[in-house]
Amino acid sequence: MIELQQVSKVYHRGPEEIQALKGVDLKIAFGEFVAITGKSGCGKSTLLHIIGGLEQVSRGRVILDGRDLALLAEPELTRFRRDKVGVVFQSFNLLPLLTLVENVALPRVLQGVAYPQARAEAGRWLTEVGLAARLDHKPHQVSGGEMQRAAIARALINDPAVVLADEPTGNLDSATTAQILQLFSDLHRQWQKTVILVSHAPEAGAAADRVLRMQDGRLLP
Repeated sequence: MIELQQVSKVYHRGPEEIQALKGVDLKIAFGEFVAITGKSGCGKSTLLHIIGGLEQVSRGRVILDGRDLALLAEPELTRFRRDKVGVVFQSFNLLPLLTLVENVALPRVLQGVAYPQARAEAGRWLTEVGLAARLDHKPHQVSGGEMQRAAIARALINDPAVVLADEPTGNLDSATTAQILQLFSDLHRQWQKTVILVSHAPEAGAAADRVLRMQDGRLLP
């Protein structure tokens, strides 16, 4: 499903070279739930973004759902990300002027689906994550945990091959963190989605099939 071969990522800050990833090899099977943990700055978010085609590698190969991402031209890569990858961010990234149901429907509209159908699908997903009573609320009218639930629904609406979660509980209290991690676990089991979640919180690994630990740009053995 997902394979990384000797992946390295180097950033340049003026004359300084920062090596965020150092020869990472990784295989993740279809339907697996993997948590990647480590301290801030260890490279875990960079690794997640590279898996999703959000950043390019400096060296190495990334193969996702049978496609070598380095061989895709930008328009094709954009479509691939839209159709195959769902992303959940720490900061939710919901559009403030849209209601929750409009936010969740937006990826389907961008795929060319008519808005009434997209809205109906969004309503079903929001109901699935426990937000049936919040469809027409705007982000500022709901709690942080409810915003993250809406962001998860938005990530799933296009039926992606893989769901990437970048510190999805970083802005939440401990009780809400437990609820969101349980939601990921439930959705993974019910729909057999491939889920890759990165977090510095140690409890993030409890819901996963496998826990990987990173340090200084490398996966620890």
